[in-house]
Amino acid sequence: MSDAHLSVSEGPGAVLWRLRETAPLVQCITNAVVVNFTANALLAVGAAPIMADVPEEAGECAAFASALLVNLGTPTAAQRDAMIEAVTAARAARTPWVLDPVGVGALALRTDFAQGLLELGPAVIRGNASEILALAAAGAGGRGVDAAHAVDDAVAAAHDLARRTGAVVAISGPVDAVCDGARTVRVTGGSALLTRVTGGGCSLGAVVAACLAAADGLVSGGQVSDGRGSDGQVSDGESAAFAGAVAAHALYAAASERAAARAEGPGSFAVGFLDALAAVEPADVARPERFTTAVPA
Repeated sequence: MSDAHLSVSEGPGAVLWRLRETAPLVQCITNAVVVNFTANALLAVGAAPIMADVPEEAGECAAFASALLVNLGTPTAAQRDAMIEAVTAARAARTPWVLDPVGVGALALRTDFAQGLLELGPAVIRGNASEILALAAAGAGGRGVDAAHAVDDAVAAAHDLARRTGAVVAISGPVDAVCDGARTVRVTGGSALLTRVTGGGCSLGAVVAACLAAADGLVSGGQVSDGRGSDGQVSDGESAAFAGAVAAHALYAAASERAAARAEGPGSFAVGFLDALAAVEPADVARPERFTTAVPA
């Protein structure tokens, strides 16, 4: 595909096009339950995964990776050390990183650790509504790693968290919400079958990191350099973090719809979802009807 087919003005579609052109290297420090599915999801979308999650090499990798995912699903002592090492190196190398606060609020250790990570400048925070509420100190978390709140319950807290940390905050649910403290883009679509596959949400955090790296390649000086600014589209002055988060959620929605249309249940859906991640075209994720934009009251 050439530049003649897509330009940055096509927003999420352009981010996906850039991702597949550049195959960003995404370092994942993620939980033991989802490592394989996460790596396969990254390969399917066109990125290159590397699971460098042990101390003494996590920082070395973060210095040359295109983006970093930190997922708190199984935060062993060694993994926590590796996360701090990697995030510190990422900050020094200006490698963007994504925080996925899995289970925050439900368990004290990971909740305290996540609060400390907020001070280290994640570009994007992606979680379910209960995790975002807990991270923003506006709720007590969900039922383990599952959400006990609706997406709308967490939008105000997400904006507060975005203003406090400078991160883009994405809330996953039946209709996703991406917030930056000044506006909310909602991404519609998807399939509930994603919630019945181990790693469905966690691998989204990795894809957000891949799209963040791709969007970063479309911007100049940290801001998108060109665009038309309609709902869900990359606009003048929009950050790479916001554009990447919106694109990743749209990609997931389009792929899960495609997979669900052919699935007989969660098992066939999981296989079909990987196929769909590879098959979704930039035009599929750029459909305007998938996005609405609102300014918080």
